[in-house]
Amino acid sequence: MLVKEYRICMPLTTEEYRVGQLYTISKHSHQESEKGEGVEVVKNEPHEDPVHGPGQFTEKRVHLSSKLPSWARAVTPRIFYITEKAWNYYPYTITADSHCLQCSFLPKFSIYIETKYEDNCGDSENIFHSDKILGDHEVSFLDIAFDEIPERYYRSLEDPRFFSSAKTGRGPLREGWRQHTKPIMCSYKLVSVKFEVWGLQTRVEQFVHKVIRDILLIGHRQAFAWVDEWCGMTMEEVRRYEQETQEATNELIGLVAPAISVSEVGQPTATHSAPASAPSTPLSDEAPEFLAPPKTRPRKKSAPETLTLPALRERAGAE
Repeated sequence: MLVKEYRICMPLTTEEYRVGQLYTISKHSHQESEKGEGVEVVKNEPHEDPVHGPGQFTEKRVHLSSKLPSWARAVTPRIFYITEKAWNYYPYTITADSHCLQCSFLPKFSIYIETKYEDNCGDSENIFHSDKILGDHEVSFLDIAFDEIPERYYRSLEDPRFFSSAKTGRGPLREGWRQHTKPIMCSYKLVSVKFEVWGLQTRVEQFVHKVIRDILLIGHRQAFAWVDEWCGMTMEEVRRYEQETQEATNELIGLVAPAISVSEVGQPTATHSAPASAPSTPLSDEAPEFLAPPKTRPRKKSAPETLTLPALRERAGAE
């Protein structure tokens, strides 16, 4: 198991980022979705935890086949997705446990992510006090302005070095911005990747961490660059935008959109405590069984290429 802690600062408050995160995830998922691929939202509903209190539970399927590197596609079936389950008790969230963030055909692969958000520049030590890991783990500070992202994802309008917010007056970000920018917050993410399969463990775990690192940078850059789109939205408005965009995205990838509950109040039919430990996966001394891919299933008929995003999004952009 490879464990790393990522710290990503933002020129926002944690309360602002609560709205910005929901907006960004919804918009980005829709933009990245193609027919048959993208992020399918299976569940999005209120959830009550005895320790962390009220929150939101989401279950998603991230369809990835065409986005894998060539060496991974060689042992991957044509229809491939990762199931993600997350419990959001903002400013604390849990993504995945031993039954959650997994590949559709790799039961021995799992990811566990704990996230905490604080109004500081990333200087809180031992913020997780986690007994899920043994020994020291690497801490990486990710700079949304000056760390490189894959060239294919670069957009000049989303570059924090050049972006300036008309609504908040924040940006562009200069060298050393974390030391003098106000307000400032930090996303602390403890990420455990496990793939204990003979001959592939190190390569896969390192590759997954690189992907996670890129995703974190891109997502946080977009949350800041799109601040004028979501700034001023209430939680009710952003939940409505989230619901409408999720339905459009599910249709875009050719799947029937499920009924999605976005209410901020009420109790779920059953409670589920936060995962108590990082995923546990047995070692395998034999060659992986998945080298013989299972039979593929036919894809469902895709929705039209062009969909209209929610009217709420258009109103937000016009303001």
